[in-house]
Amino acid sequence: MDSPPVHGLPGHLVDFVGALRTHHVPVGPGETVDAAAVLSTLNLLNRAQLREGLAAAVLRRSGQRAVFDTLFDLYFPIALGRGQGEVEVPWTPDGDVDIDALRDILADLLRDGDDEALRELARAAVDALGQAGGPGQGGSGPGQGDQGPRNWSAYQVLRQLSPETLLARILSDLMADNSADDAFAEEVARREIRQRIAEFRRMVTEEVRRRTAETRGREQVAKTAVPKQAEQVEFLSAYADQLAMLRRTVHPLARRLASRLAVRRKHAKRGQMDLRRTLRRSMSTGGVPMRPAYRTRRPGRPELVVLCDVSGSVAGFSHFTLLLVQALREQFSKVRVFAFVERSDEVTHLFEPGSDLAGVMTRVLREAELVTFDGHSDYGGALASLVEHWPDAVGPRSSLLILGDARTNYRDPNLAVLRRLIGQARHSHWLNPEPRNQWGSGDSAALRYADLLPMHECRTVAQLADVVESLLPV
Repeated sequence: MDSPPVHGLPGHLVDFVGALRTHHVPVGPGETVDAAAVLSTLNLLNRAQLREGLAAAVLRRSGQRAVFDTLFDLYFPIALGRGQGEVEVPWTPDGDVDIDALRDILADLLRDGDDEALRELARAAVDALGQAGGPGQGGSGPGQGDQGPRNWSAYQVLRQLSPETLLARILSDLMADNSADDAFAEEVARREIRQRIAEFRRMVTEEVRRRTAETRGREQVAKTAVPKQAEQVEFLSAYADQLAMLRRTVHPLARRLASRLAVRRKHAKRGQMDLRRTLRRSMSTGGVPMRPAYRTRRPGRPELVVLCDVSGSVAGFSHFTLLLVQALREQFSKVRVFAFVERSDEVTHLFEPGSDLAGVMTRVLREAELVTFDGHSDYGGALASLVEHWPDAVGPRSSLLILGDARTNYRDPNLAVLRRLIGQARHSHWLNPEPRNQWGSGDSAALRYADLLPMHECRTVAQLADVVESLLPV
């Protein structure tokens, strides 16, 4: 039997916690109880205090704050409907928004840096101009009530206000009081104005999100508005800022994996039971084996050979994985890295300790000999060149790790050479950033390669961390 719905503030908190869980923020019963205590203690009208109190109660890991802030704004909005404020939108006698007068108000507020007034102006401007289609198509003139659900648009508001075009005007006003020709002060003022303009754009976007949530529902808006955590971003669809964010997670992730591996190594040192020593110990306890003795294992650290596709969108996945391997290189006795597009080339020297890893992928593409014909991935050619030029790279102590989407551009996948490499290696694994349901589609030879060695889906950092942890030597 389903439990009855919870209404009021407790029910609202339950919905908020459920939304956090939906977006991969683990909030348990203990954190929920703490959040309820925050709601009962703090002033609900003080949003800044309430935001920080709930964040302290429910967040347990870094990287979750952006998700929390977006959902907080949806579930604890700054206002309802049009809200109230002292800033008003000027109107013409014909009942249209006076855009020029509104831009004058915006310029004054940007010059003064009044954040609260800018937030009120954003709210008023969205209500007057934010309907998709523009003024005169269902907009709310002075004294008009709400006319039903609307399609709110931040683009519509910002296009008409064009806050970026006010930069020169505001800068001129600010520098008018400065009689000295101070280029440094002018540059500082210019950057400050740009920052205020960017903040105003963010305010408009948040206001549109709030009004859309009122008409379409918070859950619907949250599907597209809530940013993904770094661990949930897919490598193949990540844009530049997200890839930069992923690179910043390499070392914290490596530390977590290394600490887990240390625990595994500690337990792995205990091998099979030593029957002779166990019986000898039992003599002091009347023949009862109270203190079993075990043989001590001395596992050696294997060598790692990485073969990675660095072409196209796969380069982001390969770059992140190589940085993770670099951070974990102490877990291996030796690491060799080979990059390829159409042919393979060794780039181990670019990942040596002390190397500048910020632009390592750029150096790989610039310095390594990877292309022979048209610059499209050729897995068969890469495998062949690896065996031809580095026949001893993969040996009986080697763990072979291949990174790539296995899309061969309809060229020979060279299964015979891969089978030979697998036979030479101690372990072999393939990390594929494509969804499993796309393996084998089009020019993908993933399923054919997967018949020869284990292939793991690694679309996100979370999946990659799980796979790498399971493959690390013990």
